[in-house]
Amino acid sequence: MNAEDTTSTPHRGALVSGSSEIAALRAAMSRIEAGESTGSGSMPDPAAPDRAAGVRATLRERKGAHERATSSGSTAHDPDEDRDADPYAAARAIVLRQLAMAPRSRHQLREKLRQRDCPDDVAEAVLDRMTEVGLVDDEKFAEALVRSKQVTRSLSARALAHELRTKGVDKETADAVLAEISPTEEEDRARDLVTARLPRLRGLDRDTVMRRLAGMLARKGYPSGLSFQVIREAIDADPAFTRD
Repeated sequence: MNAEDTTSTPHRGALVSGSSEIAALRAAMSRIEAGESTGSGSMPDPAAPDRAAGVRATLRERKGAHERATSSGSTAHDPDEDRDADPYAAARAIVLRQLAMAPRSRHQLREKLRQRDCPDDVAEAVLDRMTEVGLVDDEKFAEALVRSKQVTRSLSARALAHELRTKGVDKETADAVLAEISPTEEEDRARDLVTARLPRLRGLDRDTVMRRLAGMLARKGYPSGLSFQVIREAIDADPAFTRD
């Protein structure tokens, strides 16, 4: 390897040098074990066994160091290692990776940057810029979260408000998004939940059915008044629960 290559890739140069040393040590050990003299004469060297043991130990040590260096060199470069050189670029990279995985609120991104030891002033500057270009938008994040939780879990507006708080969405933004959910929509969703669960409870007494359905709706955040209203309506309309 020429001088230019070694200078431009010092780690690679060290690995190659280590390989050469290991090869040389192996050759020396072979000569010693064969009884060859390390000097210019051809007579067997009486110290050869001791020298062979020493070379074996050195060889094992160098081989271990070489393997560790090779393993370290094969590790993918983490852009965050450049944080000291350009903390803004490192912060941007972290934010973009987070957004590529799933929608995030500004609060979630700020917490992630703090976990990665990003200075607060750098984090806020990067998040401000991401907000300006529309990549960070708590209102759109809240709208997407509400739609997702309504479809997958049929959560009430109250439960959705709690979800938004845990994600760091401010109250004003959360209230504006949740205001789009009408009382009729909330009632229809609760009724759909009861209608879907009721057939699995047939055969139980009326009080037990009401208690279990009320518990299900409570866990999803529906108020008790609305819950008992839709439960009574569903039970009264089902012949399996007709009163005596």
